[in-house]
Amino acid sequence: MIVLRRFMNNPLRNFNYLIACEETRQTIALDPLDGEGMVQLAAEHGLDIKLIVNTHEHHDHIDGNPAVQAATGAPIWAHKNALGKIPNQAHGLSAGDVIELGTLRLNVLFTPGHTPVHLCLLAPVSERDNVPVLFSGDTLFNACAGNCYNGGNVDTMYDTFVAQLLPLPDETLLYPGHDYMKNNLAFALDREPGNAMAGYWADQVSAFAPDDMPVMTLGQEREYNPFLRLHEPLIRARLKEQFPQLGDGDRDVFRALRSLRDQW
Repeated sequence: MIVLRRFMNNPLRNFNYLIACEETRQTIALDPLDGEGMVQLAAEHGLDIKLIVNTHEHHDHIDGNPAVQAATGAPIWAHKNALGKIPNQAHGLSAGDVIELGTLRLNVLFTPGHTPVHLCLLAPVSERDNVPVLFSGDTLFNACAGNCYNGGNVDTMYDTFVAQLLPLPDETLLYPGHDYMKNNLAFALDREPGNAMAGYWADQVSAFAPDDMPVMTLGQEREYNPFLRLHEPLIRARLKEQFPQLGDGDRDVFRALRSLRDQW
Protein backbone atom coordinates (compact mmCIF):
# COMPACT_ATOMS: atom_id res chain seq x y z
CA MET A 1 0.00 0.00 0.00
CA ILE A 2 1.19 3.48 -0.90
CA VAL A 3 0.07 6.38 1.31
CA LEU A 4 0.72 9.96 0.24
CA ARG A 5 -0.19 12.60 2.82
CA ARG A 6 -0.32 16.27 1.89
CA PHE A 7 -0.86 19.15 4.29
CA MET A 8 -3.23 21.73 2.82
CA ASN A 9 -1.69 24.74 4.62
CA ASN A 10 -5.14 26.20 5.32
CA PRO A 11 -6.53 27.61 8.59
CA LEU A 12 -8.23 24.26 9.36
CA ARG A 13 -4.92 22.43 8.90
CA ASN A 14 -6.33 19.61 6.76
CA PHE A 15 -4.45 16.57 5.57
CA ASN A 16 -5.43 15.08 2.21
CA TYR A 17 -4.51 11.51 1.30
CA LEU A 18 -3.91 9.33 -1.70
CA ILE A 19 -4.08 5.60 -0.91
CA ALA A 20 -2.81 3.41 -3.71
CA CYS A 21 -2.21 -0.18 -4.72
CA GLU A 22 1.50 -0.72 -5.34
CA GLU A 23 0.91 -3.11 -8.24
CA THR A 24 -1.87 -1.51 -10.27
CA ARG A 25 -1.29 2.11 -9.10
CA GLN A 26 -5.07 2.38 -8.72
CA THR A 27 -5.76 5.02 -6.09
CA ILE A 28 -8.31 6.37 -3.61
CA ALA A 29 -8.48 10.11 -3.01
CA LEU A 30 -9.51 10.41 0.63
CA ASP A 31 -11.21 13.62 1.79
CA PRO A 32 -9.88 15.85 -1.00
CA LEU A 33 -10.01 19.55 -0.19
CA ASP A 34 -7.61 20.71 -2.90
CA GLY A 35 -8.89 18.53 -5.70
CA GLU A 36 -6.57 19.91 -8.35
CA GLY A 37 -3.63 19.40 -6.01
CA MET A 38 -4.60 15.78 -5.45
CA VAL A 39 -4.87 15.15 -9.19
CA GLN A 40 -1.44 16.71 -9.70
CA LEU A 41 0.07 14.71 -6.83
CA ALA A 42 -1.30 11.50 -8.31
CA ALA A 43 0.15 12.35 -11.72
CA GLU A 44 3.56 13.12 -10.19
CA HIS A 45 3.67 9.64 -8.68
CA GLY A 46 2.15 7.76 -11.59
CA LEU A 47 -1.07 6.98 -9.71
CA ASP A 48 -4.52 6.54 -11.22
CA ILE A 49 -7.37 7.89 -9.07
CA LYS A 50 -10.29 5.47 -9.38
CA LEU A 51 -12.34 6.35 -6.29
CA ILE A 52 -13.10 9.28 -3.99
CA VAL A 53 -13.96 8.44 -0.38
CA ASN A 54 -15.21 11.01 2.14
CA THR A 55 -15.05 10.25 5.85
CA HIS A 56 -17.89 12.72 6.46
CA GLU A 57 -19.85 15.59 4.99
CA HIS A 58 -18.05 18.71 6.26
CA HIS A 59 -17.01 21.08 3.49
CA ASP A 60 -13.27 20.82 4.21
CA HIS A 61 -13.43 17.09 3.46
CA ILE A 62 -15.51 17.25 0.27
CA ASP A 63 -14.79 20.58 -1.47
CA GLY A 64 -12.19 18.98 -3.74
CA ASN A 65 -14.55 16.24 -4.94
CA PRO A 66 -15.72 18.08 -8.08
CA ALA A 67 -12.19 18.79 -9.33
CA VAL A 68 -11.05 15.21 -8.75
CA GLN A 69 -14.20 13.84 -10.36
CA ALA A 70 -13.93 16.17 -13.37
CA ALA A 71 -10.34 15.08 -13.99
CA THR A 72 -10.70 11.36 -13.35
CA GLY A 73 -14.37 10.37 -13.47
CA ALA A 74 -13.94 8.70 -10.06
CA PRO A 75 -17.22 8.05 -8.20
CA ILE A 76 -17.77 9.40 -4.68
CA TRP A 77 -18.35 6.97 -1.84
CA ALA A 78 -19.19 7.79 1.78
CA HIS A 79 -21.30 6.33 4.56
CA LYS A 80 -24.86 5.47 3.56
CA ASN A 81 -26.18 8.02 6.07
CA ALA A 82 -24.35 10.74 4.12
CA LEU A 83 -26.51 10.19 1.02
CA GLY A 84 -28.18 13.52 0.30
CA LYS A 85 -25.53 15.40 2.29
CA ILE A 86 -22.57 14.98 -0.08
CA PRO A 87 -23.20 16.12 -3.66
CA ASN A 88 -22.97 13.41 -6.32
CA GLN A 89 -22.38 10.61 -3.80
CA ALA A 90 -22.74 7.43 -5.85
CA HIS A 91 -22.61 4.74 -3.17
CA GLY A 92 -23.42 4.39 0.52
CA LEU A 93 -21.01 2.39 2.65
CA SER A 94 -21.91 0.46 5.81
CA ALA A 95 -19.92 -0.83 8.76
CA GLY A 96 -18.16 -4.04 7.77
CA ASP A 97 -17.97 -3.23 4.06
CA VAL A 98 -14.61 -3.77 2.39
CA ILE A 99 -13.34 -1.37 -0.26
CA GLU A 100 -11.24 -3.30 -2.79
CA LEU A 101 -9.02 -1.64 -5.35
CA GLY A 102 -6.22 -3.68 -6.89
CA THR A 103 -4.54 -5.28 -3.87
CA LEU A 104 -5.98 -2.67 -1.49
CA ARG A 105 -8.40 -3.91 1.13
CA LEU A 106 -9.88 -1.22 3.39
CA ASN A 107 -12.40 -2.13 6.06
CA VAL A 108 -15.15 0.41 6.71
CA LEU A 109 -15.70 1.37 10.35
CA PHE A 110 -18.82 3.34 11.26
CA THR A 111 -17.50 5.96 13.70
CA PRO A 112 -20.16 8.59 14.46
CA GLY A 113 -19.54 11.32 17.00
CA HIS A 114 -17.90 14.15 15.11
CA THR A 115 -20.91 13.89 12.82
CA PRO A 116 -23.65 11.23 12.63
CA VAL A 117 -22.31 9.93 9.28
CA HIS A 118 -18.59 9.63 10.01
CA LEU A 119 -16.60 6.61 8.91
CA CYS A 120 -12.96 5.55 9.26
CA LEU A 121 -10.98 3.23 7.03
CA LEU A 122 -8.83 0.43 8.41
CA ALA A 123 -6.23 -1.38 6.34
CA PRO A 124 -5.68 -4.66 8.21
CA VAL A 125 -2.48 -6.64 8.32
CA SER A 126 -1.86 -8.41 5.01
CA GLU A 127 0.88 -10.31 3.23
CA ARG A 128 2.11 -6.98 1.86
CA ASP A 129 1.60 -4.71 4.86
CA ASN A 130 2.69 -6.01 8.25
CA VAL A 131 0.95 -3.37 10.38
CA PRO A 132 -2.64 -2.15 10.34
CA VAL A 133 -3.30 1.43 9.21
CA LEU A 134 -6.18 3.63 10.39
CA PHE A 135 -7.41 6.62 8.41
CA SER A 136 -9.30 8.30 11.20
CA GLY A 137 -10.74 11.46 9.62
CA ASP A 138 -11.98 13.76 12.38
CA THR A 139 -12.57 11.03 14.96
CA LEU A 140 -9.10 10.49 16.43
CA PHE A 141 -6.28 13.01 16.19
CA ASN A 142 -2.74 12.91 17.50
CA ALA A 143 -3.13 13.54 21.25
CA CYS A 144 -6.85 14.31 21.01
CA ALA A 145 -10.37 13.30 19.99
CA GLY A 146 -12.45 15.06 17.35
CA ASN A 147 -14.79 17.84 18.34
CA CYS A 148 -18.54 17.36 18.54
CA TYR A 149 -19.96 20.86 18.22
CA ASN A 150 -20.76 20.97 14.49
CA GLY A 151 -23.47 18.36 14.21
CA GLY A 152 -21.86 15.79 16.50
CA ASN A 153 -22.50 14.24 19.89
CA VAL A 154 -19.92 13.67 22.62
CA ASP A 155 -21.64 10.58 24.03
CA THR A 156 -21.71 9.02 20.58
CA MET A 157 -18.04 9.87 20.16
CA TYR A 158 -17.25 8.15 23.45
CA ASP A 159 -19.15 5.06 22.31
CA THR A 160 -17.17 5.07 19.05
CA PHE A 161 -13.89 5.20 20.97
CA VAL A 162 -14.90 2.28 23.18
CA ALA A 163 -16.37 0.08 20.46
CA GLN A 164 -14.24 0.89 17.42
CA LEU A 165 -10.89 2.40 18.41
CA LEU A 166 -9.84 0.99 21.76
CA PRO A 167 -9.82 -2.62 20.48
CA LEU A 168 -7.34 -1.79 17.70
CA PRO A 169 -3.79 -3.08 18.27
CA ASP A 170 -0.97 -0.85 19.49
CA GLU A 171 0.97 -1.17 16.24
CA THR A 172 -1.82 0.48 14.20
CA LEU A 173 -0.51 3.49 12.29
CA LEU A 174 -2.64 6.62 12.59
CA TYR A 175 -3.41 8.98 9.71
CA PRO A 176 -5.80 11.71 10.96
CA GLY A 177 -7.69 14.32 8.96
CA HIS A 178 -5.93 17.36 10.43
CA ASP A 179 -2.66 18.39 12.01
CA TYR A 180 -3.33 19.74 15.50
CA MET A 181 -0.51 17.82 17.16
CA LYS A 182 1.43 20.69 18.74
CA ASN A 183 -1.63 22.28 20.32
CA ASN A 184 -3.05 18.91 21.35
CA LEU A 185 0.18 17.97 23.12
CA ALA A 186 0.08 21.27 24.99
CA PHE A 187 -3.44 20.39 26.13
CA ALA A 188 -2.32 16.88 27.10
CA LEU A 189 0.44 18.33 29.27
CA ASP A 190 -2.00 20.75 30.88
CA ARG A 191 -4.22 17.81 31.80
CA GLU A 192 -1.39 15.51 32.86
CA PRO A 193 1.68 17.55 33.83
CA GLY A 194 4.79 15.45 33.97
CA ASN A 195 3.68 12.97 31.33
CA ALA A 196 7.12 12.12 30.00
CA MET A 197 5.98 11.01 26.54
CA ALA A 198 3.76 14.07 26.02
CA GLY A 199 6.72 16.24 26.98
CA TYR A 200 9.08 14.30 24.75
CA TRP A 201 6.87 14.55 21.67
CA ALA A 202 6.00 18.19 22.33
CA ASP A 203 9.73 18.83 22.28
CA GLN A 204 10.29 16.72 19.16
CA VAL A 205 7.59 18.33 17.01
CA SER A 206 8.07 21.92 18.21
CA ALA A 207 10.19 22.81 15.18
CA PHE A 208 8.49 20.50 12.67
CA ALA A 209 6.54 21.80 9.68
CA PRO A 210 3.11 20.16 9.29
CA ASP A 211 4.29 18.13 6.30
CA ASP A 212 6.97 16.64 8.53
CA MET A 213 4.72 15.58 11.41
CA PRO A 214 5.49 12.00 12.41
CA VAL A 215 3.12 9.12 11.77
CA MET A 216 2.33 7.76 15.21
CA THR A 217 0.99 4.40 16.35
CA LEU A 218 -1.99 3.85 18.62
CA GLY A 219 0.41 2.43 21.17
CA GLN A 220 2.26 5.74 21.24
CA GLU A 221 -1.03 7.64 21.40
CA ARG A 222 -2.04 5.63 24.45
CA GLU A 223 1.01 7.02 26.24
CA TYR A 224 0.03 10.69 25.93
CA ASN A 225 -3.46 11.16 24.45
CA PRO A 226 -5.74 12.07 27.39
CA PHE A 227 -8.80 10.70 25.58
CA LEU A 228 -7.10 7.29 25.63
CA ARG A 229 -5.98 7.70 29.27
CA LEU A 230 -9.30 8.17 31.03
CA HIS A 231 -8.26 6.08 34.04
CA GLU A 232 -5.15 8.11 34.86
CA PRO A 233 -5.44 9.39 38.47
CA LEU A 234 -3.83 12.77 37.73
CA ILE A 235 -6.15 13.46 34.81
CA ARG A 236 -9.15 12.66 36.98
CA ALA A 237 -7.86 14.65 39.96
CA ARG A 238 -7.28 17.77 37.88
CA LEU A 239 -10.71 17.47 36.30
CA LYS A 240 -12.28 17.24 39.75
CA GLU A 241 -10.77 20.63 40.55
CA GLN A 242 -12.76 22.21 37.71
CA PHE A 243 -15.76 19.87 37.79
CA PRO A 244 -16.40 19.08 41.48
CA GLN A 245 -19.49 17.05 40.59
CA LEU A 246 -17.62 14.91 38.07
CA GLY A 247 -18.80 11.32 38.07
CA ASP A 248 -16.46 8.36 38.29
CA GLY A 249 -17.32 6.85 34.92
CA ASP A 250 -15.05 6.98 31.90
CA ARG A 251 -17.82 8.68 29.93
CA ASP A 252 -17.88 11.53 32.47
CA VAL A 253 -14.12 12.00 32.13
CA PHE A 254 -14.34 11.94 28.32
CA ARG A 255 -17.11 14.57 28.34
CA ALA A 256 -15.19 16.84 30.69
CA LEU A 257 -11.99 16.58 28.62
CA ARG A 258 -13.84 17.37 25.41
CA SER A 259 -15.53 20.36 27.08
CA LEU A 260 -12.17 21.77 28.14
CA ARG A 261 -10.54 21.10 24.78
CA ASP A 262 -13.37 22.98 23.05
CA GLN A 263 -12.21 26.12 24.88
CA TRP A 264 -8.45 25.48 24.57
